[in-house]
Amino acid sequence: MPLTLEGACHCGAMRFSVESNTPHPYQLCYCSICRKVGGSGYAINLMGRYDTLSVTGREALGAYRAQITEDGVTREGSCDRSFCKHCGAMLWVYAPEWPDLVHPFASAIDTELPQPPERVHIMLGSKPDWVTPDIGPNDKTFDRYPDQSIEDWHRSRGLWID
Repeated sequence: MPLTLEGACHCGAMRFSVESNTPHPYQLCYCSICRKVGGSGYAINLMGRYDTLSVTGREALGAYRAQITEDGVTREGSCDRSFCKHCGAMLWVYAPEWPDLVHPFASAIDTELPQPPERVHIMLGSKPDWVTPDIGPNDKTFDRYPDQSIEDWHRSRGLWID
């Protein structure tokens, strides 16, 4: 049975829950978006089923779409990064490319999350020089994104929760 993740913003104006088959917070992202909007770089490593997302305090919900510059061209990203308008706490990411999924920020989750057996450090090519990643002996590192999906990572390690 999937794990129900319960989370909230810092001020308590918003609460949410979502069912997840992939509750291990294993990815650390060093891109400028994750670094600057908060969430300690754990924005994209939890996955929930969008049809199970339940939100209270929706009137406090705001959304941010990052500006992405690649090869000198700036465009608006497709992901909505939901946050509380009162305290600014980042809550989840939703991308229309994957309409069945929502990606809660691990930092917003109040449910006890399982410790991952290893971590994946992504977007290291974007990290500033002052950041010194804490890379463990079994951790994987990527200058951009890994080929392995969140689901595949959990399944290949026997961590998928049915």
